[in-house]
Amino acid sequence: MAKKYKHVDYLWDTKVANKMKGKEIDLLLYRSNLLGADLRITNFGGGNTSCKVDQKDPLTKKKTNVMYVKGSGGDIGTLKRNGLAGLYMDRLNNLKNIYRGLKYEDEMVALYQHCIFDLDSRAPSIDTALHAFLPFDHIDHLHPDAVIAIAAAKDSKKLTQKIWGDKMGWLPWQRPGFDLGIQLAKHFEENPQIEGIILEGHGLFTWGHTSYECYINSLDKIEDAGAFIEASYKKKNPFKVQKVKTLAKKNLVAQATVIAPILRGFCSSDKPMIGHFTNDARVLEFINSSAVKKLAPMGTSCPDHFLRTKIKPLVLDIKPNDDVDNPKVLAKITKQFESYREDYKNYYESHKRANSPAMRDANPVVILYPGVGMFTFAKNKSTARVASEFYSNAINVMKGAESISKYQSLPLQEAFDIEYWLLEEAKLQRQPPEQLLSRKIALVTGAGGGIGGAIAQKLVANGAVVVLTDINEKNLKISASKFKKDAHTFVVSDITKSKSIQQAFDAACLEFGGVDIVVHSAGIAISKPIAETEEKDWDLLQDILVKGQFLLAKMGAKIMRQQNLGGNIINIASKNGLVSGPNNVAYGTAKAAQLHMSRLLAAELGPDDIRVNTVNPDAVIVGSKIWEGKWAAGRAKAYGIKVEDLPAHYAKRTLLNKIILPQDIADATYAVLTQMTKSTALIINVDGGVAPAFTR
Repeated sequence: MAKKYKHVDYLWDTKVANKMKGKEIDLLLYRSNLLGADLRITNFGGGNTSCKVDQKDPLTKKKTNVMYVKGSGGDIGTLKRNGLAGLYMDRLNNLKNIYRGLKYEDEMVALYQHCIFDLDSRAPSIDTALHAFLPFDHIDHLHPDAVIAIAAAKDSKKLTQKIWGDKMGWLPWQRPGFDLGIQLAKHFEENPQIEGIILEGHGLFTWGHTSYECYINSLDKIEDAGAFIEASYKKKNPFKVQKVKTLAKKNLVAQATVIAPILRGFCSSDKPMIGHFTNDARVLEFINSSAVKKLAPMGTSCPDHFLRTKIKPLVLDIKPNDDVDNPKVLAKITKQFESYREDYKNYYESHKRANSPAMRDANPVVILYPGVGMFTFAKNKSTARVASEFYSNAINVMKGAESISKYQSLPLQEAFDIEYWLLEEAKLQRQPPEQLLSRKIALVTGAGGGIGGAIAQKLVANGAVVVLTDINEKNLKISASKFKKDAHTFVVSDITKSKSIQQAFDAACLEFGGVDIVVHSAGIAISKPIAETEEKDWDLLQDILVKGQFLLAKMGAKIMRQQNLGGNIINIASKNGLVSGPNNVAYGTAKAAQLHMSRLLAAELGPDDIRVNTVNPDAVIVGSKIWEGKWAAGRAKAYGIKVEDLPAHYAKRTLLNKIILPQDIADATYAVLTQMTKSTALIINVDGGVAPAFTR
């Protein structure tokens, strides 16, 4: 029968676990994934888990004890076999014989490589020793909000004894590493009755003789802490006094949308950043309270928190309903960012060591806007989202600690030594190089179609995040299903309506922080002789192709100027904008207007480093939604051939005799964005070589 918990989720399924009986590594992965599924227990990338099992040594053929532990950079919630490091226990224990003391403990991490048993291991993390020396087969190291609140309280040791008595050990703050692993083992040896250990300012260690016993032990200790803190809230809610009132939801979303690209611009003064926004009630309770003034500057406590959020956030000193486009308000925000950067520089200069890495980006990761919500900015969407989750956890920690005692953050020197730890720097240096479109936000119209969908896929495959828009909801959802969670969002949008286009840009700002690339791929094709071309045909083509392009450029340029990061507008026009053909007056005229508007926009927006270019396809039949309608029949009739013969017909009339595919248009778009970075007002023909369409 499942145990009942209030402050954690009991997720263990006995039927599932029984199928893994005797397979301790599988049970380790199962336990890890369950623990990582509850953000109250640990966030993405936080914590680590392990098990020790007997294996046959491939060299001696004798039984040897091996520890499997989450490797460097892993996440227990999504942990798989290839995320574990497998190490000989006898070799790990032998490292104690050559350990030279706390001053030299960083050198031990490299020596873990000599202890590798499993040649497919992930690189061992700095927490390896923390699991190795405790005499248990199954160990969890977690960062639950409730437990860290106790660990980060001023009288943490006293509270630990009050809650658990002699069942829980406690160790003062010490940076994770080989020496802390020795201290954990020593503490248990001196207190064999304990069932876990609280690490001051850091987190929780628990264990068990089986994977299930370890899982239950972890949940029990977190539940105890959660219940203790909840009882304290009834007597003292440190965020009770609200100094700022939250805007009504509609106004809040509107304000967040307007300020997001402005904040992104400030946060991108070193490198472009991608944003995330939340107006979670727990976040608003904190940032609207009188406590934010005292607690926010103190910074976070748990190393896992501030490594992702920086030591402290920037709290905007403006009113929730201020006009953020007003020069006076902008000047105020500018001054706050300048002060934050100067403060971070002083923090670096005051605490750096002789061998510290160079100072990193001095801009804030977390921005708190009282009455509105929390913005986070990082190199990509997932990192920004995770930073938001971690700071939300930090808020829970501060609230809990203040309700039972007084919250205390790490001393600044300790925080600096972790933020600029040479081992952390080495980990950063090992990361793969960023893709050419990393840190870029794109909005693609017609993304439910063949060309628009191919362009969006190309952009995301090369590092961008994308807002997919299309008027056809069914096609749009099919297209969106091909993208991963943090790479995209989608909005049903009618390109002929200003309000609808604005909603798409609002989504880009709210979801990612702004926009860098606008690709107008939405289109429609009507092929008729002038005698049969109706006024509604003319208006529809002008609205979708020309008016739509105008509105996209106007709204996109406004956001790009707010960000002050430059930008790109790419319009997908057609060979028909250059070449006269039969039965094509309305479509060809609209495409010609697209071409010249692009040149006009390039001339106007160039001083803002916003490039405007055009890609001209021709006869993209395969995968194109346009050719599924009457257009194909109209063109076939114009040329006196069958519809099924159109691809070959168009290919044969080109110099290269090539069939043009949506991917070809995507490749040209990508080339304009990444290889032709000093060109604007270009017309790139992707038509296989149609001589009448030559522009030079």
